[in-house]
Amino acid sequence: MAKIIPFKAIRPTRDKAQLVTSRPYYAYTNLMLQAKLKGNPYSFIHIINPEFSEDDKTEPNTPERFQKVRNRFDDFFEEGIFIQEEKASLYIYKKTTQQHTYIGVIGGASIEEYNNGHIKKHEQTLTERETVFSNYLKVVEFNAEPVLLFHDNREKLNQLLTKLTFERPEYEFTTTDKAKHELWVISNENILKEIQELYADIEDVYIADGHHRAASSALYYEQADEKTEIKKHFLAYFISSEKLNILDYNRLIKGLNNLTINELLDKISVNFIITEVKEENPKTRGQHNILMYVDKKWYNLQAKEKIINRNHPVESLDTYILSHFILKPILGVKSLKTDKRVGFVNGRKGMKGLKEIVNNQDYDVAFGLSHVTPKQLKDVADANLIMPPKSTWIEPKLRSAMVIYPLND
Repeated sequence: MAKIIPFKAIRPTRDKAQLVTSRPYYAYTNLMLQAKLKGNPYSFIHIINPEFSEDDKTEPNTPERFQKVRNRFDDFFEEGIFIQEEKASLYIYKKTTQQHTYIGVIGGASIEEYNNGHIKKHEQTLTERETVFSNYLKVVEFNAEPVLLFHDNREKLNQLLTKLTFERPEYEFTTTDKAKHELWVISNENILKEIQELYADIEDVYIADGHHRAASSALYYEQADEKTEIKKHFLAYFISSEKLNILDYNRLIKGLNNLTINELLDKISVNFIITEVKEENPKTRGQHNILMYVDKKWYNLQAKEKIINRNHPVESLDTYILSHFILKPILGVKSLKTDKRVGFVNGRKGMKGLKEIVNNQDYDVAFGLSHVTPKQLKDVADANLIMPPKSTWIEPKLRSAMVIYPLND
């Protein structure tokens, strides 16, 4: 069963929600951060970056820095920028872009369910990052970025959420990326019970984004002196799989490992059928067809059947096939995580974006991949396997501080 609990969220007042909420801190360039911090005194980034206007600097990821984060958080609360819910609630969050509409429920997800494998993962986490974020939670005692969880479609749940959104939302605003954000606060006990019962019919949920946040929350709870009910859960956004948008995550490589273009094509042809593509802006032709842009030409690389392990959830993925039959043996890329010749571009840029980057001589060759499907992601998680690094770019990307999960009751 999928467990979701209501909680007394800390959140911006209605009139300041648009000013407070932000993209995750790491999504901004330094110049964008400077502009936001100078131009918007209400931005949540002031909390995450508390030393913007201070001369007394602390080291990153230290208790001293975390305490400053907590102090700025308390300042926002005392200034009336934040309020806390009087009743435990769930929160329907709807994000509408020009291409998609995302709707789901923000609530507390069970650490017990995570530990016993009913909240399933497909990505490996780094112990160092888990420890840093767990230590962060110990000091700041709040979480402002939900883990993105998805589950199988449930029509009754969809119908209920649609019905509840007929009411006026608590928040309704549009951001500069042309996305509309709406939030409904659900505190009626009968409705909360109905939502929880609908989720209880779902056997497993899957992490789409936020593996380190989930793992760090579990570590934080494990090490907590007081194992309160609120600490037994972590902030999560539950959404149906059909409402997810999983984009391709494409690769760029500097250098051809001392190969000529003809030598590169000859080596690739051992395991792929190569066809030159005449389109100016081509699209991938489906699974096991990889687009390559090199020397101002596009090629379709169709994997030969001999290298496709269709019975293996990971080895049948194009990200795996590309790494194990082209990047490693031909281009000498041993690790996608550590090799500085490797770049990544999400599918929002399209094949045109890959072409422009190579033409600008930032990289020498680009590979365009088909997107991973929700079923493929689930198959990997169900088999307790791990996807290759950066196999997916998953949306929605959620706003930070729309709903804040307090850990100190």
